[in-house]
Amino acid sequence: MIERIKGHIIDLRPVELDDAGFIHELRSDPNRAKHLNPIKGTVADQRNWLLGYKQREVAKQEMYFVVLRKSGNPCGLVRLYDIQPPRFTWGSIIFVEDRPKLAALEATVLSIGFGFEKLACSRVELDVRRENTVAIAFYQRFGFHLTGQDEASLYFTLEKPEFDRLSDRHRTFISQGAVEH
Repeated sequence: MIERIKGHIIDLRPVELDDAGFIHELRSDPNRAKHLNPIKGTVADQRNWLLGYKQREVAKQEMYFVVLRKSGNPCGLVRLYDIQPPRFTWGSIIFVEDRPKLAALEATVLSIGFGFEKLACSRVELDVRRENTVAIAFYQRFGFHLTGQDEASLYFTLEKPEFDRLSDRHRTFISQGAVEH
């Protein structure tokens, strides 16, 4: 059983069936989810998808987290998928508009750290749509390395030793931001 992952500004917890409404609402928002694969169907369909997901979670093939404010209210989602040690794919990160400052940075550090520490992986990969320039800039600032591209996407990787080095800097920045709240 995966427990809550605690951060300075936000926490992560595995999605539950009861999160279907929040997931559907957030992923159906055309402004928030424009760079993600579209979802189809209803909240009930999302709940059914989560039933299958929970089996993949147990098999450690995929991890899906709700990003929580310290109050416990959800403010975002992030996934680790295509988990094939020594690598995993990270992404599908999405937030409500009024998320806490630095929530994206801390959710990235916590979820990728989970992949390295709890799944014994040594490399994270991600792909981002070319038109998602805000995300591309974020990943480059974070420390990801561009490894390829095609018409639709750019592909990035980050190795665990470099993540460990960079995450110390990111965690310090986040903790300082948490004090400012």
